[in-house]
Amino acid sequence: MYVKSLTLKGFKSFASATHLRLEPGITCIVGPNGSGKSNVVDALSWVMGEQGAKSLRGGKMEDVIFAGTAGRPALGRAEVTMTIDNSDGALPIDYAEVTISRIMFRGGGSDYAINGTTCRLIDIQELLSDAGIGREMHVIVGQGQLDAVLRATPEERRGFVEEAAGVLKHRKRKEKALRKLATMESKLVRVKDLTAEIRRQLGPLGRQAETARRAALIQAEARDSRLRLLADDLVQLTTTLDKEIAGELETTRRRDLLAEETRQGLERLKTVEERIRSDAPQVKRAEECCHALSLLTERLEAVADQAGERERLLSSPAEESRTSGPDPAHLQTQSVAAREQEAKLAAELHVLREELETSSDQREQLEKAWNAERARLDRAERAAADRREGLAQLAGQVAARRSRVDSLREEIGRLRQTVAQSEERAGAAAAEFARLESSIVADEDGETLLDEAYEKALDALAALRAEVDAIREQERAAEGDRSAAQGRLEALALALRRKDGAAVLLGDGENPAHPGVKGSLAQLMTVHAGHEAAIAAALDRAVDAVVVDTVDTVDTAITRLRDQDAGRAVLLLPGELGEQAVISTEEEAGADWVRAQDVVEVPPQIRAVVDRLLSGVFLVEDAVAARDVLRAFPEASAVTRQGDVYAADFVRGGSASVPSQLELQAARSEAEERAAAAGARRDRSRFRMRELLAEVSAYEAEAEAALTDLHASDARINALAERLGGLGAQVRSAKAECARGERAIARVAQQLEDGERELAALQGRLAAAEEEPISAAESSVEERDRLERALAKARAEETEVHLRLRGCEERVRSAKGRAEALEARARAECAAREQAERRRRRREHQRLVAAGIRVQARQGAARLRDISEKAEKARDEAVSRREAEERGLRDMRLKVGELTDSLRELTDSMHRDEVARTQLRLRIEQVQNRAVEELGIEPDSLVEEFGPHRPVPVLTDVGRVPGAGGSESLSFHPYVRVEQERRLRSAERGLSRLGKINPLALEEYAALEERHRFLVEQLEDLKSGKRDLLAIVKEVDDRVEKVFAEAFADTAREFEGVFSRLFPGGEGKLVLTDPNDLLTTGIEVEARPPGKRIKRLSLLSGGERSLTAVALLVSIFKARPSPFYIMDEVEAALDDTNLGRLIGLFEELRDSSQLIVITHQKRTMEVADALYGVTMRGDGVTTVVSQRIRGLAQVPGLSGSNTAVDDVRTAQS
Repeated sequence: MYVKSLTLKGFKSFASATHLRLEPGITCIVGPNGSGKSNVVDALSWVMGEQGAKSLRGGKMEDVIFAGTAGRPALGRAEVTMTIDNSDGALPIDYAEVTISRIMFRGGGSDYAINGTTCRLIDIQELLSDAGIGREMHVIVGQGQLDAVLRATPEERRGFVEEAAGVLKHRKRKEKALRKLATMESKLVRVKDLTAEIRRQLGPLGRQAETARRAALIQAEARDSRLRLLADDLVQLTTTLDKEIAGELETTRRRDLLAEETRQGLERLKTVEERIRSDAPQVKRAEECCHALSLLTERLEAVADQAGERERLLSSPAEESRTSGPDPAHLQTQSVAAREQEAKLAAELHVLREELETSSDQREQLEKAWNAERARLDRAERAAADRREGLAQLAGQVAARRSRVDSLREEIGRLRQTVAQSEERAGAAAAEFARLESSIVADEDGETLLDEAYEKALDALAALRAEVDAIREQERAAEGDRSAAQGRLEALALALRRKDGAAVLLGDGENPAHPGVKGSLAQLMTVHAGHEAAIAAALDRAVDAVVVDTVDTVDTAITRLRDQDAGRAVLLLPGELGEQAVISTEEEAGADWVRAQDVVEVPPQIRAVVDRLLSGVFLVEDAVAARDVLRAFPEASAVTRQGDVYAADFVRGGSASVPSQLELQAARSEAEERAAAAGARRDRSRFRMRELLAEVSAYEAEAEAALTDLHASDARINALAERLGGLGAQVRSAKAECARGERAIARVAQQLEDGERELAALQGRLAAAEEEPISAAESSVEERDRLERALAKARAEETEVHLRLRGCEERVRSAKGRAEALEARARAECAAREQAERRRRRREHQRLVAAGIRVQARQGAARLRDISEKAEKARDEAVSRREAEERGLRDMRLKVGELTDSLRELTDSMHRDEVARTQLRLRIEQVQNRAVEELGIEPDSLVEEFGPHRPVPVLTDVGRVPGAGGSESLSFHPYVRVEQERRLRSAERGLSRLGKINPLALEEYAALEERHRFLVEQLEDLKSGKRDLLAIVKEVDDRVEKVFAEAFADTAREFEGVFSRLFPGGEGKLVLTDPNDLLTTGIEVEARPPGKRIKRLSLLSGGERSLTAVALLVSIFKARPSPFYIMDEVEAALDDTNLGRLIGLFEELRDSSQLIVITHQKRTMEVADALYGVTMRGDGVTTVVSQRIRGLAQVPGLSGSNTAVDDVRTAQS
């Protein structure tokens, strides 16, 4: 037996389906760290039933499912399938190959299967346990498990040996048997207690049964007396009611006559009132017409007065001074004369202007000659002075002026450099300004989108709020419906509240006030819709019945009602006295009728009694169908949906004063459904409201976020605008600085030009001074004086001509203004005279219109006074007619009131008589109810069988009643009420002397005796089972002790040999902690490496501890071999020498078992029969490649095992 293959799908890092085909011998699994080698070990452990997530290196069992990577999504399930070669029959199953599979879903579900057949986890564990592979998984030695073996307690080490020996299965059977034994012991004690208790109860219950036999006769006497007294009361009350009904017809006839007279009077009264109401609008219209005519007459008279007054005012002459102004023609003549004078003065002004121009030209020529002569004299004087000052001083001025010119040239260069720098700054600022300006344009576009998003959020928010209002309105409507249904439900609950004796027994409905009360029949019964009234009529008084459990409860309840004077109640007993024969109604229902039992649903315990009550009752639609039923079944009765009962010899029907309990219960159920539906609608509305409010909050948040973005955008745009403003200021400042520099350059250039000119002048002067002779003659001043005198004369002449010109201009302006004023005055006077004529004509027209209005208004007022007199006359006639009709109406109302009072008095008298008859009927009904509820007999049967006309039998035996057969053994005597009352009191005293009676004592005694017999038999069965379980436990203990002793001896022997091979010269052995108790003893490990005297395992080195643990496990493997073993890097801590020793042990184990070794050691790989390489790609998914090594040593060139390991050709499995 060995593991033939292993398939992993979605297990940990094996995302893709991976199939490992294993072979007997040693199989090594190699690969880099973290590639998923140990996941193969976890897969083997998991498929064999491992339940601990920590044992699988996880936090929870879901961690075994591939969790996904960056390139691969997570999977939903993990599946591992292991195929075992069972050709040697090591597993107790009739298959050469056994496939064990386990699937786990991410939702937590897990499935196991053996050869494709679903099974349980325990099935897999027991199957593997028979092959030495137990639940502790000692065949799997994982990372860190070696040290755990050494740290294990002695009892845990014993478990390793037991698992290898296959003892754990027997130990589990023992534990299961012990648990059953403990459970059986508690049941045995309970049965013993029950048997003793029942034995104790048998004695008192026997005495109660004897008392019940004696009480039966007394109860029969009391019942017969009550029936006869009740029948006598019913006969007397019925006779009195018949006498009362006899006088009812005459009173009814008188009431009908009065009612007819009253009806006719009311009709006449209604006719007169209608006529008065129809005439009232005409009277009102006449009054309104008179009032309107009066108002119109007054208005026309007022208009006539106003027109006359206006005519008088317009007839008086207007106070206008039409001839007070000057004549326009005279004014025009004066303006013409003024124009002629203006023309003469204009000609004179022209002559003066020509004289002024001649004088000005002469003056200007003299001024030019005088200025030239004076300049010549000034140059001559300066030349002489300069000559006198000396050439040295003039040369110094030339040098100073030249220095000034040079400095100005340097200043111009500096200023031009400053201007260039300012222009550069202005250009940079302008470029930044353009960039920010384009950014502002983009932000403004984005702000438009933000505005649209904000508006969209506001629109969605408004729509949601509208929907919220609609849902809120729906919620209010649903709440209103629920409140209405709840109100109706409360009203129906009040209507269902009983006020008779049943209310005392039922209590609040949920908790009956009396033990043994199950509830009202109406509450326990469910009737198909539409049949409530029919079933209520069929059940008659039983519809108000209270369901109880026993006869004892019936007696106790009746006694309580009588003692508390709480009224009467109908009690319904499901069994015992309620069990009577049911009339067969198994006929098939017709097309127009249905059996009453078929529309009623009741609990099983009262089904029989309800069937008896509804026996022979059919439900029909109408009276025709009822008669069809009676023709088909003469002994049956038919009930319509309205509650009318049809039988062969009677019909009971009409209208009910109040709904029945069943109808009220059905209405209450309907109201509860409506309230629940309205509540559900309200809850749905509230749920939708919460969703909408959440969406409103989300959209409010979205709108708030959009508004925040808008504010941020505005702030950003404002910041950019401020920055643009700063840049604009910088540009303007730089340009201004450039302008200032240009102006400074121009100013300095002007200064430079002036300086150069002055320098040239100084240089010319210097040259002239140097060239002019020293003895030059002074110029003459005579020509200058002559020119000065001529210039003064010319200036005086020019001033005189100028003054004459200004005087002439003033006279021209005065003449022109006088002419224009005269022309304007003439035009104004003409316009005033035309305006006065127009006003005169308009006043005359208005006077004529006012006169016409006055005449027409007087005529209209006269005609309206005539019409008003006629309208007032018609109004007075209509008012007189209405007053006469109202007087007749009052008289008629008095007469109708008298008739109504008489009818009311007669009706009240009839009502009082009806109340008296109703009270009689109620008393009769109470007597009938007592007969049905207390004594269980119909009223007709009560009078027929127990009336005063019937003789009274003397009962001598229990249960003997009149007419029940055997009447020849009874004696009779006539009915006397006093004797029956005395007979009833005697029976009641007899019952009181007997005390409390248990009417069910006979049946209870028989049932209790039967139960006692059954418990005695069960007690013997439990004792026999306990003996069998103790025998099984003893057998299992013997088996475990024997198998463990043999397994321990073999393991201890193997341990000594294996330890001496791993530690040459060392000594190791296994010791039992309690050799005298092989069932519970533990196993201690003693190890002494060569050259050391210590035996404590905690003092060994890491490698020594690993080898000791390996020695213990290998000893168990050799003593009780398993089909396969899995080693996960067990040689990681060993040096080369110890590794060689361990490999030798592996080679020994290869002969008896299959070894699957996970390793990084090349020496371990060298002894392998097959290699599996495990690697992980970049996507985090493990990939497996394999190579068979067996036989490679015979291939030329591969004789070295290291070469074979290093040069393995890989292929995808």
